Amino acid sequence: MTTAIYWFRNDLRLKDNPSLMQACMAADQLLPVYVHLPNLEQETPWGFQRMGQHRKIFLDQSLQELRSELRDFGSDLVEVPGDVLDVFEKLRAQIDADVIYCEQIQAPEELEQVALLRNAGFKINPVWQSSMLDSQSLPFQMQEMPDVFTQFRQQIEKNKFRFAYPVDHLKSIPPLPAIDISSTQSLGRNTISTGGKFQGGEQSAHTHIQQYFERRLPDTYKQTRNQLIGMDYSSKFSPWLAQGCCSARTIAKQLSEYEICCGENEGTYWLWFELLWRDYFRFLHFKYGKKLYSPKGLSKHLGNEFDSEHFFKWSSGNTGESLIDAGMRELKKTGYLSNRMRQIVASYWIYDMKGDWQAGAAWFESQLIDYDVYSNQGNWLYIAGKGTDPRGGRPFNVAKQTLDHDPDEVYRKMWLT
Repeated sequence: MTTAIYWFRNDLRLKDNPSLMQACMAADQLLPVYVHLPNLEQETPWGFQRMGQHRKIFLDQSLQELRSELRDFGSDLVEVPGDVLDVFEKLRAQIDADVIYCEQIQAPEELEQVALLRNAGFKINPVWQSSMLDSQSLPFQMQEMPDVFTQFRQQIEKNKFRFAYPVDHLKSIPPLPAIDISSTQSLGRNTISTGGKFQGGEQSAHTHIQQYFERRLPDTYKQTRNQLIGMDYSSKFSPWLAQGCCSARTIAKQLSEYEICCGENEGTYWLWFELLWRDYFRFLHFKYGKKLYSPKGLSKHLGNEFDSEHFFKWSSGNTGESLIDAGMRELKKTGYLSNRMRQIVASYWIYDMKGDWQAGAAWFESQLIDYDVYSNQGNWLYIAGKGTDPRGGRPFNVAKQTLDHDPDEVYRKMWLT
């Protein structure tokens, strides 16, 4: 009898989960596991907790829903706090299983976790599954992918690549091995709301996606995507994509079906375009790896030095620049911020306050419920001029941005009064 472990990482779903499906086909008994890493509870070098309250709550909601779905299949979810190696060595001792299936995450910290397990004798079966496109079907080798997004996009479009097709739904999950489930725990931190906007979990994700398309919001996506207030100006798929409560392939397939039914337009193209940006930041990790996480990034120069006093003013929304302060207060209160405001406040921190871009990236990691390791790093590198962008940085004129996006002070009054 084959017993295996399924390690949920950033793929908290049962639908379109190729790695989980592979595990279900290969094992007679399967133990689904989620590991709560202690380093996420620790302070960053800049003096704040790595994982803030809003992220914890959204994660907890997502795990609760995942557990419920697994129980519907006669399975369950084991949640264990601890370092990855220690957790899996203890589980191996209990159920005599050294085979682990999981999602592949191509970021340094996550790759190191897999390497530690392999060195300890575990047989790891990682599957790449977080992108819209199939990484094995791209029109170039990953190490030779174009650095500039426009060139990347042009090659994708020239070859008429749109998305990889989602896998079939699970029909069954192997039974649990003999283990005491009662000793496992959920986070139990669901004590405040995430700004009233988002509820974690796979069912919540698919409800939101379905309603988004039913209301024909893709049609206006390009015109509204830079607005600052409300749920409808952008897709709001990102929190569920970040935790893997839904897959980019599933959204792209639904978008394609929508275009067949309702017609293609600028809005539907730009929605796909943004999903492609998300893929681009992922694939860059195959090419550059750890270089993306150094203070220099891919540039030849270090960033600004860290100033704790300036950082407190920026992160707490007390810079004296009203648009920046409104954005930073929204982020701290809700765990969310529009894409336009993310760019504006990041630029202000780097270029106006001469702040350390890595501290800014870490603050977003702590606060955002839709924190995604690839997109967060990629976007901060892009703004700071430490990535592949040939323009060498993206400073924003705050006065112009204020005039363009909050001329009547509606957004600023919402968060500053």
